[in-house]
Amino acid sequence: MQRTDWLAQVVEEVVEPERRICDPHHHLWDRNGSRYLLDELLADTGSGHNVVGTVFVECASMYRADGEEALRPVGETEFANGVAAMSASGGYGDAKVCAGIVGFADLRLGPAAGRVLDAHLNASSRFRGIRHAASWDASPEVRNSHAKPPPGLLLDAEFRRGFAELGKRGLSFDAWLYHPQIPELTALAAAFPDIPIVFDHFGGPLGIGPYAGRRDEIFTFWRSAVAELARCENVYAKLGGLVMPINGFGFHKRALPASSDEIVAATGRYYRHAIEVFGVERCMFESNFPVDKRSCSYRVLWNAFKKLVADASASEKDALFHDTARRVYRI
Repeated sequence: MQRTDWLAQVVEEVVEPERRICDPHHHLWDRNGSRYLLDELLADTGSGHNVVGTVFVECASMYRADGEEALRPVGETEFANGVAAMSASGGYGDAKVCAGIVGFADLRLGPAAGRVLDAHLNASSRFRGIRHAASWDASPEVRNSHAKPPPGLLLDAEFRRGFAELGKRGLSFDAWLYHPQIPELTALAAAFPDIPIVFDHFGGPLGIGPYAGRRDEIFTFWRSAVAELARCENVYAKLGGLVMPINGFGFHKRALPASSDEIVAATGRYYRHAIEVFGVERCMFESNFPVDKRSCSYRVLWNAFKKLVADASASEKDALFHDTARRVYRI
Protein backbone atom coordinates (compact mmCIF):
# COMPACT_ATOMS: atom_id res chain seq x y z
CA MET A 1 0.00 0.00 0.00
CA GLN A 2 2.79 2.45 0.85
CA ARG A 3 4.68 2.35 -2.49
CA THR A 4 7.15 4.82 -0.99
CA ASP A 5 9.81 4.63 -3.70
CA TRP A 6 7.23 4.87 -6.46
CA LEU A 7 5.54 7.92 -4.91
CA ALA A 8 8.89 9.63 -4.35
CA GLN A 9 9.38 9.95 -8.10
CA VAL A 10 7.02 12.94 -8.21
CA VAL A 11 8.04 15.79 -5.91
CA GLU A 12 6.26 19.14 -5.91
CA GLU A 13 6.57 22.38 -3.99
CA VAL A 14 3.70 22.78 -1.56
CA VAL A 15 1.03 25.21 -2.74
CA GLU A 16 -0.14 27.66 -0.04
CA PRO A 17 1.72 25.83 2.75
CA GLU A 18 0.18 27.96 5.51
CA ARG A 19 -3.43 27.16 4.63
CA ARG A 20 -5.10 25.27 7.50
CA ILE A 21 -6.54 21.87 6.62
CA CYS A 22 -8.91 19.59 8.45
CA ASP A 23 -8.76 16.26 6.63
CA PRO A 24 -12.23 14.76 7.20
CA HIS A 25 -11.63 11.31 5.77
CA HIS A 26 -8.82 8.86 6.39
CA HIS A 27 -8.46 5.31 7.64
CA LEU A 28 -6.11 3.42 9.95
CA TRP A 29 -5.39 -0.29 9.82
CA ASP A 30 -2.85 -3.07 10.28
CA ARG A 31 -3.86 -6.17 8.36
CA ASN A 32 -2.79 -8.53 5.61
CA GLY A 33 0.69 -7.03 5.51
CA SER A 34 -0.65 -3.49 5.07
CA ARG A 35 0.06 -1.08 7.89
CA TYR A 36 -1.29 2.47 8.13
CA LEU A 37 -1.30 3.62 11.71
CA LEU A 38 -0.44 6.89 13.47
CA ASP A 39 3.19 6.99 12.34
CA GLU A 40 2.31 6.42 8.70
CA LEU A 41 -0.51 8.95 8.81
CA LEU A 42 1.71 11.59 10.41
CA ALA A 43 4.35 11.03 7.73
CA ASP A 44 1.70 11.98 5.18
CA THR A 45 -0.04 14.81 7.03
CA GLY A 46 3.36 16.21 7.96
CA SER A 47 4.74 16.14 4.43
CA GLY A 48 4.31 19.87 3.85
CA HIS A 49 0.67 20.89 4.13
CA ASN A 50 -0.69 22.48 7.30
CA VAL A 51 -3.00 19.73 8.55
CA VAL A 52 -4.38 20.77 11.92
CA GLY A 53 -6.97 18.03 12.45
CA THR A 54 -8.43 14.86 10.99
CA VAL A 55 -11.51 12.65 11.07
CA PHE A 56 -11.20 8.87 11.17
CA VAL A 57 -13.71 6.94 9.06
CA GLU A 58 -14.57 3.28 9.59
CA CYS A 59 -12.81 0.58 7.60
CA ALA A 60 -13.58 -2.58 9.63
CA SER A 61 -10.37 -2.07 11.60
CA MET A 62 -9.67 -3.47 15.07
CA TYR A 63 -13.11 -4.92 15.73
CA ARG A 64 -13.48 -6.76 19.00
CA ALA A 65 -12.48 -10.39 18.63
CA ASP A 66 -15.33 -11.72 20.73
CA GLY A 67 -18.55 -10.73 22.41
CA GLU A 68 -21.88 -9.93 20.83
CA GLU A 69 -21.56 -9.68 17.04
CA ALA A 70 -23.48 -6.42 16.75
CA LEU A 71 -21.17 -4.71 19.27
CA ARG A 72 -17.85 -5.86 17.82
CA PRO A 73 -17.48 -2.74 15.61
CA VAL A 74 -17.28 -0.67 18.81
CA GLY A 75 -13.71 -1.91 19.04
CA GLU A 76 -12.87 0.28 16.06
CA THR A 77 -14.09 3.38 17.89
CA GLU A 78 -12.09 2.37 20.97
CA PHE A 79 -9.00 1.97 18.77
CA ALA A 80 -9.45 5.31 17.00
CA ASN A 81 -10.09 7.02 20.32
CA GLY A 82 -6.80 5.64 21.61
CA VAL A 83 -4.99 7.10 18.61
CA ALA A 84 -6.78 10.39 19.22
CA ALA A 85 -5.62 10.36 22.83
CA MET A 86 -2.02 9.80 21.71
CA SER A 87 -2.32 12.76 19.37
CA ALA A 88 -4.04 14.96 21.95
CA SER A 89 -1.09 14.43 24.31
CA GLY A 90 0.95 16.77 22.14
CA GLY A 91 3.73 14.25 21.84
CA TYR A 92 3.12 13.68 18.16
CA GLY A 93 2.87 17.22 16.85
CA ASP A 94 0.21 19.88 16.84
CA ALA A 95 -2.34 18.21 14.55
CA LYS A 96 -5.35 16.73 16.35
CA VAL A 97 -5.61 13.32 14.70
CA CYS A 98 -8.94 11.47 14.90
CA ALA A 99 -10.58 14.51 16.47
CA GLY A 100 -13.81 13.10 15.05
CA ILE A 101 -14.63 9.42 14.69
CA VAL A 102 -17.06 7.82 12.23
CA GLY A 103 -17.69 4.19 13.13
CA PHE A 104 -19.95 1.39 11.97
CA ALA A 105 -23.25 0.02 13.19
CA ASP A 106 -25.43 -2.32 11.18
CA LEU A 107 -28.55 -0.25 10.62
CA ARG A 108 -30.37 -3.32 9.34
CA LEU A 109 -30.86 -4.11 13.03
CA GLY A 110 -33.62 -1.53 12.96
CA PRO A 111 -34.36 0.13 16.31
CA ALA A 112 -31.93 -2.28 17.97
CA ALA A 113 -29.12 -0.35 16.22
CA GLY A 114 -29.67 2.34 18.85
CA ARG A 115 -28.00 0.18 21.46
CA VAL A 116 -24.91 -0.11 19.26
CA LEU A 117 -24.83 3.64 18.70
CA ASP A 118 -25.00 4.17 22.45
CA ALA A 119 -22.06 1.82 22.93
CA HIS A 120 -20.02 3.88 20.44
CA LEU A 121 -20.98 7.07 22.25
CA ASN A 122 -19.93 5.54 25.57
CA ALA A 123 -16.62 4.46 24.03
CA SER A 124 -15.62 7.94 22.88
CA SER A 125 -16.70 11.54 23.25
CA ARG A 126 -15.24 11.99 19.76
CA PHE A 127 -17.79 9.67 18.12
CA ARG A 128 -19.81 11.62 15.56
CA GLY A 129 -21.73 9.11 13.47
CA ILE A 130 -21.50 6.03 11.32
CA ARG A 131 -20.87 4.89 7.82
CA HIS A 132 -22.83 1.88 6.64
CA ALA A 133 -21.53 1.45 3.11
CA ALA A 134 -24.14 0.78 0.44
CA SER A 135 -21.74 0.45 -2.51
CA TRP A 136 -23.08 -2.44 -4.58
CA ASP A 137 -23.02 -3.26 -8.27
CA ALA A 138 -24.29 -6.26 -10.21
CA SER A 139 -21.05 -6.65 -12.17
CA PRO A 140 -18.51 -9.12 -10.75
CA GLU A 141 -15.82 -6.77 -12.11
CA VAL A 142 -16.81 -4.14 -9.53
CA ARG A 143 -15.89 -4.99 -5.96
CA ASN A 144 -18.71 -4.33 -3.54
CA SER A 145 -18.14 -2.77 -0.14
CA HIS A 146 -16.49 -4.49 2.80
CA ALA A 147 -19.87 -4.17 4.54
CA LYS A 148 -21.29 -6.64 1.99
CA PRO A 149 -24.45 -4.59 1.36
CA PRO A 150 -27.41 -6.00 -0.54
CA PRO A 151 -28.81 -4.08 -3.50
CA GLY A 152 -31.19 -1.31 -2.49
CA LEU A 153 -29.85 -1.03 1.06
CA LEU A 154 -30.74 2.67 1.43
CA LEU A 155 -34.35 1.92 0.49
CA ASP A 156 -34.76 -1.00 2.90
CA ALA A 157 -37.44 -0.42 5.55
CA GLU A 158 -35.52 -2.02 8.43
CA PHE A 159 -32.35 -0.11 7.50
CA ARG A 160 -34.38 3.10 7.61
CA ARG A 161 -35.71 2.26 11.05
CA GLY A 162 -32.12 1.90 12.17
CA PHE A 163 -31.21 5.10 10.35
CA ALA A 164 -33.82 6.98 12.39
CA GLU A 165 -31.85 6.11 15.53
CA LEU A 166 -29.08 8.44 14.36
CA GLY A 167 -31.42 11.40 14.51
CA LYS A 168 -32.42 10.62 18.08
CA ARG A 169 -28.79 10.99 19.12
CA GLY A 170 -27.69 13.92 16.95
CA LEU A 171 -25.40 11.71 14.87
CA SER A 172 -24.51 11.94 11.19
CA PHE A 173 -24.34 9.39 8.41
CA ASP A 174 -21.49 8.99 5.93
CA ALA A 175 -22.75 7.55 2.64
CA TRP A 176 -20.48 5.41 0.45
CA LEU A 177 -22.11 4.15 -2.72
CA TYR A 178 -21.59 3.94 -6.48
CA HIS A 179 -22.93 6.47 -8.95
CA PRO A 180 -25.98 4.44 -10.13
CA GLN A 181 -27.18 4.46 -6.50
CA ILE A 182 -27.15 8.25 -6.02
CA PRO A 183 -30.95 8.55 -6.56
CA GLU A 184 -31.43 6.08 -3.69
CA LEU A 185 -29.40 8.36 -1.42
CA THR A 186 -31.47 11.34 -2.54
CA ALA A 187 -34.62 9.49 -1.52
CA LEU A 188 -33.11 8.68 1.89
CA ALA A 189 -32.02 12.28 2.45
CA ALA A 190 -35.47 13.57 1.54
CA ALA A 191 -37.11 11.11 3.93
CA PHE A 192 -34.88 12.21 6.85
CA PRO A 193 -34.26 15.93 6.33
CA ASP A 194 -33.04 16.48 9.89
CA ILE A 195 -30.21 13.92 9.81
CA PRO A 196 -26.89 15.20 8.39
CA ILE A 197 -25.65 13.02 5.54
CA VAL A 198 -22.09 13.20 4.18
CA PHE A 199 -21.76 12.22 0.53
CA ASP A 200 -18.42 10.38 0.32
CA HIS A 201 -16.10 10.33 -2.69
CA PHE A 202 -18.48 11.99 -5.16
CA GLY A 203 -20.75 8.96 -5.00
CA GLY A 204 -18.17 6.65 -6.54
CA PRO A 205 -18.36 7.36 -10.30
CA LEU A 206 -17.25 4.02 -11.72
CA GLY A 207 -14.85 3.61 -14.62
CA ILE A 208 -14.06 -0.11 -14.64
CA GLY A 209 -15.80 -3.27 -15.85
CA PRO A 210 -18.99 -2.43 -17.77
CA TYR A 211 -18.40 1.27 -17.05
CA ALA A 212 -14.99 1.49 -18.75
CA GLY A 213 -14.84 3.73 -21.81
CA ARG A 214 -18.11 5.49 -20.95
CA ARG A 215 -16.75 8.41 -18.94
CA ASP A 216 -18.69 11.23 -20.64
CA GLU A 217 -21.95 9.29 -20.57
CA ILE A 218 -21.49 8.47 -16.90
CA PHE A 219 -20.54 12.05 -16.07
CA THR A 220 -23.77 13.28 -17.66
CA PHE A 221 -25.80 10.94 -15.44
CA TRP A 222 -23.70 11.76 -12.39
CA ARG A 223 -23.98 15.53 -12.92
CA SER A 224 -27.77 15.40 -13.02
CA ALA A 225 -28.07 13.00 -10.08
CA VAL A 226 -25.74 15.09 -7.92
CA ALA A 227 -27.62 18.30 -8.73
CA GLU A 228 -30.81 16.63 -7.52
CA LEU A 229 -29.09 15.32 -4.38
CA ALA A 230 -27.75 18.80 -3.59
CA ARG A 231 -31.33 20.08 -3.30
CA CYS A 232 -31.45 18.18 0.01
CA GLU A 233 -29.98 20.73 2.39
CA ASN A 234 -29.00 18.10 4.94
CA VAL A 235 -26.42 16.60 2.55
CA TYR A 236 -22.75 17.63 2.61
CA ALA A 237 -20.19 16.65 -0.02
CA LYS A 238 -16.72 15.24 0.56
CA LEU A 239 -14.51 16.19 -2.37
CA GLY A 240 -11.94 13.47 -2.91
CA GLY A 241 -11.63 9.72 -3.23
CA LEU A 242 -11.66 10.07 -7.00
CA VAL A 243 -8.36 8.43 -7.95
CA MET A 244 -9.14 4.98 -6.63
CA PRO A 245 -8.75 2.14 -9.11
CA ILE A 246 -12.54 1.80 -9.37
CA ASN A 247 -12.77 5.28 -10.87
CA GLY A 248 -10.89 4.04 -13.93
CA PHE A 249 -8.25 6.74 -14.36
CA GLY A 250 -5.51 4.13 -14.09
CA PHE A 251 -2.96 6.25 -12.26
CA HIS A 252 -2.03 3.30 -10.05
CA LYS A 253 -0.84 1.32 -13.09
CA ARG A 254 1.63 3.88 -14.38
CA ALA A 255 5.41 3.99 -14.14
CA LEU A 256 5.06 7.41 -12.50
CA PRO A 257 2.40 8.43 -9.97
CA ALA A 258 0.02 11.25 -10.79
CA SER A 259 1.06 14.88 -10.54
CA SER A 260 -1.31 17.51 -9.19
CA ASP A 261 -1.78 18.98 -12.65
CA GLU A 262 -2.75 15.58 -14.03
CA ILE A 263 -5.27 15.06 -11.25
CA VAL A 264 -6.81 18.46 -11.94
CA ALA A 265 -7.04 17.75 -15.66
CA ALA A 266 -8.61 14.31 -15.18
CA THR A 267 -11.04 15.06 -12.36
CA GLY A 268 -11.60 18.81 -12.23
CA ARG A 269 -15.08 18.83 -13.70
CA TYR A 270 -16.39 16.68 -10.83
CA TYR A 271 -15.06 19.13 -8.26
CA ARG A 272 -16.33 22.19 -10.08
CA HIS A 273 -19.84 20.78 -10.42
CA ALA A 274 -20.06 19.64 -6.80
CA ILE A 275 -18.93 23.01 -5.51
CA GLU A 276 -21.39 24.76 -7.82
CA VAL A 277 -24.45 22.80 -6.69
CA PHE A 278 -23.61 22.29 -3.00
CA GLY A 279 -21.78 25.55 -2.33
CA VAL A 280 -18.59 25.83 -0.31
CA GLU A 281 -20.49 25.78 2.99
CA ARG A 282 -21.50 22.18 2.26
CA CYS A 283 -18.23 20.98 0.68
CA MET A 284 -14.99 19.72 2.21
CA PHE A 285 -11.84 18.36 0.61
CA GLU A 286 -10.81 14.89 1.84
CA SER A 287 -7.74 12.72 1.34
CA ASN A 288 -9.26 9.22 1.57
CA PHE A 289 -5.81 8.04 2.56
CA PRO A 290 -4.27 5.56 2.37
CA VAL A 291 -6.65 4.31 -0.34
CA ASP A 292 -5.88 7.13 -2.77
CA LYS A 293 -2.20 6.70 -2.00
CA ARG A 294 -2.20 4.03 -4.68
CA SER A 295 -2.27 6.87 -7.22
CA CYS A 296 -0.45 9.85 -5.71
CA SER A 297 1.22 11.25 -2.61
CA TYR A 298 -0.53 13.24 0.09
CA ARG A 299 1.41 16.36 -0.87
CA VAL A 300 0.46 16.04 -4.53
CA LEU A 301 -3.21 15.38 -3.74
CA TRP A 302 -3.66 18.49 -1.59
CA ASN A 303 -1.72 20.52 -4.16
CA ALA A 304 -4.33 19.41 -6.69
CA PHE A 305 -7.14 20.56 -4.42
CA LYS A 306 -5.50 23.94 -3.95
CA LYS A 307 -4.98 24.37 -7.69
CA LEU A 308 -8.61 23.43 -8.36
CA VAL A 309 -9.81 26.43 -6.35
CA ALA A 310 -6.92 28.83 -6.94
CA ASP A 311 -9.35 31.57 -7.96
CA ALA A 312 -11.65 31.17 -4.94
CA SER A 313 -11.82 33.81 -2.23
CA ALA A 314 -10.03 33.39 1.09
CA SER A 315 -13.30 32.68 2.90
CA GLU A 316 -14.33 30.11 0.30
CA LYS A 317 -11.01 28.33 0.69
CA ASP A 318 -11.37 28.41 4.48
CA ALA A 319 -14.69 26.59 4.13
CA LEU A 320 -13.45 23.99 1.65
CA PHE A 321 -10.22 23.12 3.44
CA HIS A 322 -11.14 23.52 7.09
CA ASP A 323 -14.33 25.14 8.29
CA THR A 324 -17.01 22.91 6.72
CA ALA A 325 -15.34 19.75 7.99
CA ARG A 326 -15.00 21.11 11.52
CA ARG A 327 -18.60 22.30 11.56
CA VAL A 328 -20.11 19.09 10.18
CA TYR A 329 -18.12 16.85 12.49
CA ARG A 330 -18.36 19.25 15.45
CA ILE A 331 -14.62 19.36 16.21
